[in-house]
Amino acid sequence: MTPEELNGIDVLVIGAGNAAANAALAAREGGASVALLESAPADARGGNSAFTGGAFRFVYDSVDDLLKLAPDIAELDLPNIDFGTYTREQYFDDIGRLTEYRADPELTDVLIENSYDAALWLKKHGVRFQPALGRQAFRVEGKFRFWGGLACHILGGGTHLVEMLHKALENAGIGVVYQTQAMSLLYDGGGIQGVRALHQGKQIEIRAKAVVLACGGFESNAEMRARYLGPNWDLAKVRGTRYNTGWGHRMAMDVGAAVTGHWSGAHAVQWDMNAPEYGDLTIGDRFQKHNYPFGILVNAKGERFLDEGLDFHSFTYAKYGHEVLKQPGLFAWQVFDQKVVKLLRDEYRIARITKETANTLEELSTRLTGVDPEGFLRTVRMYNDAARPDVPFNPNVHDGLRTQGLAIDKTNWANRLDTPPYEAYGVTTGVTFTFGGLKVSTAAEVLDVSGQPVRGLYAAGEIVGGLYYHNYGSGTGLVAGVVFGRRAGAGAAALIRGAR
Repeated sequence: MTPEELNGIDVLVIGAGNAAANAALAAREGGASVALLESAPADARGGNSAFTGGAFRFVYDSVDDLLKLAPDIAELDLPNIDFGTYTREQYFDDIGRLTEYRADPELTDVLIENSYDAALWLKKHGVRFQPALGRQAFRVEGKFRFWGGLACHILGGGTHLVEMLHKALENAGIGVVYQTQAMSLLYDGGGIQGVRALHQGKQIEIRAKAVVLACGGFESNAEMRARYLGPNWDLAKVRGTRYNTGWGHRMAMDVGAAVTGHWSGAHAVQWDMNAPEYGDLTIGDRFQKHNYPFGILVNAKGERFLDEGLDFHSFTYAKYGHEVLKQPGLFAWQVFDQKVVKLLRDEYRIARITKETANTLEELSTRLTGVDPEGFLRTVRMYNDAARPDVPFNPNVHDGLRTQGLAIDKTNWANRLDTPPYEAYGVTTGVTFTFGGLKVSTAAEVLDVSGQPVRGLYAAGEIVGGLYYHNYGSGTGLVAGVVFGRRAGAGAAALIRGAR
């Protein structure tokens, strides 16, 4: 598709990832003509959605709900799998607790109430799901027990998600114009008229009756990271796309859009210290290292600096990347022994990895690049010598196996490091997306500073503010992209029908 084919289109969606594709599909379902504008080339399309591991957090009351979504579950050994439930109340409580009760309650309610339907919508468009065995449930005494509200992941992660959504776009007759950067909104004070964009080095105008901004956060813009997130954030690695540079935020603010959310906050994780500056689609999300609750984490001084066992990784991973960035040299090492190595996820077994192995702790101390060996040995000895209750290790529950008397106690899963060979993995900070964004209504309309909708302007995905503060529960981002993407597209189509 070419830019010349776009003028006069009903709905122009900026972006081509999860939120954008679902907005486009919903607008088309509502009878509008639709196209997408993507700043990336076709082989890098999809924004951060292409890099996701596929966690999808939705409400479910029983295994029957899961079977509707993933019929293959029926073939599993169901008597030995406890899927549990994830109620609306649990979901709301998790978001409240993680965001220190700052998340917008109306947007949160819409997210939760529509979460299961969002999964069914994706299934309708060819996206497949699978149970998250080995990620959100481990076999203990012959039985799997799920935890953290995440029963299912998208099969094949972001690669499958983007592929299926773009097949659905093609089947719906929705075109995408690639390598075209939207730079400003055409706005006459009464409503949005389209966008100005940069295409093949030339500025062009594309007329549209409504615009949906679904072009991600500003995490790929080092200057904006430093300005809003603070010192050293310009040095952080970016987990995903290099194309989320904050243009959508600027475009909307230039026409008077209100902002909200945690502008000095971001989703940031522990990421291989030698990963490239931006995400690599051939690796996807596997530079991440999320099994730190089963080991210890040390900095350049050889000291622990956080409670690795505070909670399941699903509820701490997105904030612990911040803690690594605060350490000397902006790095740390995760250390495990053989009692837990079998629990480490596949991301710990990729070829491109920063890993050291040793048969003694003394030997390991000399192999951890940048770490003071004596400080490390002192830390491990104190950790191993700390008093612990006589309770069994259980990775599926908050097992209460904790240290007592350390400056920073580990409150769950505190096995001693005493079974060689020992394995250590070097990590730094990888930023996923930023939390500050545009203020929207529950219908995904962008609001101005007076609280009124900017006519013809909608937003969905990571550009939306108000859902995340301080922390993040894994799997909510994809759900929010579907829920508010659908609302944005449907609202834009309805606006156009009303104007005809």
